[in-house]
Amino acid sequence: MARRTWSIRPQLRVIRSSLRQLERAVLTLATKARHLERAALRSPKTRRKSTITPQRRGQLKLQGQYMGYMRQLKPRQKARVKAAKANGGYKAGIGLAKRPAKGTTVL
Repeated sequence: MARRTWSIRPQLRVIRSSLRQLERAVLTLATKARHLERAALRSPKTRRKSTITPQRRGQLKLQGQYMGYMRQLKPRQKARVKAAKANGGYKAGIGLAKRPAKGTTVL
């Protein structure tokens, strides 16, 4: 029987090509991971919530009350309330807007 000699060169060639493929796959994965990371940073879901100071919260509440009362008024009443607000601010406007909304006709 003839003795077969195994050459190591073909096996090394296969190993080298496999390592090159692995290297390409790792580089591709790293690139995709970087893209995903950047996209996650830009995502609105991860954006930091802004905090509202107590003063600003009070202003927003006052503005909401004013808008709520204004929706219920007739155009002539709205004009008077807007004039009062222009002179004295939201509180004056709300004070005047509450009365007609509650049923008492002052305007």
